[in-house]
Amino acid sequence: MSPRPRAAWPLVAVFTAGYLAAYLLPTVVGRLDAHLGLTTTQAGLVGSALLLSSACAGLALAGRVERYGARRPARVGLLLVALGYGCASLTATVPLVLAGVVVGGLGSGTATAVAVAGIAAQRDPHRTSSLGLLSVSATAGALYLTMPHLGGGHRLPFASIALVALLVWPATARLDGAAAHGAATVPVRGRLPHRRSGLVLAGGMLVWSMAQNALWGVSSRIGVERVGLSEVTIGAVFAAALGAGLLGVAGAGVLGARLGRAVPIGVGTTVIAGSIVLSSSAGDLGAFATGEILWNTFYPVVLSYLIGLAASLDVRGRWAVLAGSAASVGTACGPVLGSVLSEEVGYAVMGLILGSATLLVAAPVTAVALHTGGRPLVPGSVRRRGGAPAAWLAATTTGLPGAAPELGAPEQAVAEISVPGLRRRRLVRSAFRTAGGPGQSNT
Repeated sequence: MSPRPRAAWPLVAVFTAGYLAAYLLPTVVGRLDAHLGLTTTQAGLVGSALLLSSACAGLALAGRVERYGARRPARVGLLLVALGYGCASLTATVPLVLAGVVVGGLGSGTATAVAVAGIAAQRDPHRTSSLGLLSVSATAGALYLTMPHLGGGHRLPFASIALVALLVWPATARLDGAAAHGAATVPVRGRLPHRRSGLVLAGGMLVWSMAQNALWGVSSRIGVERVGLSEVTIGAVFAAALGAGLLGVAGAGVLGARLGRAVPIGVGTTVIAGSIVLSSSAGDLGAFATGEILWNTFYPVVLSYLIGLAASLDVRGRWAVLAGSAASVGTACGPVLGSVLSEEVGYAVMGLILGSATLLVAAPVTAVALHTGGRPLVPGSVRRRGGAPAAWLAATTTGLPGAAPELGAPEQAVAEISVPGLRRRRLVRSAFRTAGGPGQSNT
């Protein structure tokens, strides 16, 4: 009998602490620009350094979480988050802030990699990833509502991320250690399954994330410079957008596998592309808020299905971590790309470029969702390869009602039975003859 699965909430908590920095990127970049005297491009570079160090940590941990166990790397990651961002919040010296950001980014990537690998091993990775995105969206939305009223310059966003990491620390006690996995001395073996699909998905998520975060990194400046909004109003818009994202992720969790993965990913990415164009070309509060809210409603929905798709490609979570790290690389390039495009061609043209790139990448990613036979969204559902053919054959031949397993029912373990002396006997041809009726002989 398989051991009882671990609770998902510790993974959700660690995911929240690791992913929060990316959600707070607009206010981090905006406050570095406003309070440290950095130019727009320089502030974008600091944000990119944060996300790039996070991506490097994820790439380094791909396939190794199972070897080390989840508890120790998660604690190391949270410690780096608290130390790095905490130090960045205590100084106004740009080189020290940059060093703290890089250290904190390494911690964010480590915590996220541990959480994503654990989510991939869950019986329903889509549901767990949806819970993680719900948690990080709610946390970021609450911070966007409160931070404009507290001031604090560039210090407050960094201090908030460090505080969340410290609050999440007790949850790591519920994660598995290396001894629990029995993997401390046994390396992970075997080739990555679905290599072509995994590479297409990772490349698509890199471009997809780059386009999203290019806009997200300059959204605050669009509101200030193009629309003429105050920081309090922009914070309220972002909080409303993240609240809409909560509803979107909750809807995705309820929808589950009913439409598969291809429809939510394809349709959602198309809506996101249009929202990027609307938000970047907005000239008033209504258009800006509509674009941001619509965009943030569908962004976490599509992301949850992408994480679930990557998790379905490999039960050990290697593709989930690799695709997530590729997305982090795209996220890291986003702020610089958004800053450069906005300065060179303006916000409206930038939106057209980013929207077109998002729309183009929807086709290959949707094709992966259509044609890859990974694990289904619902645990225990019938797979293309394997499943429970004996149970279905029995149901169809006997005609008994309820004999077929329901979709989503737990799969039954198959036990091997050894028959003593079977190898010493030779099967005769009469054993394969058609069985006769009552009273008839087979000879």
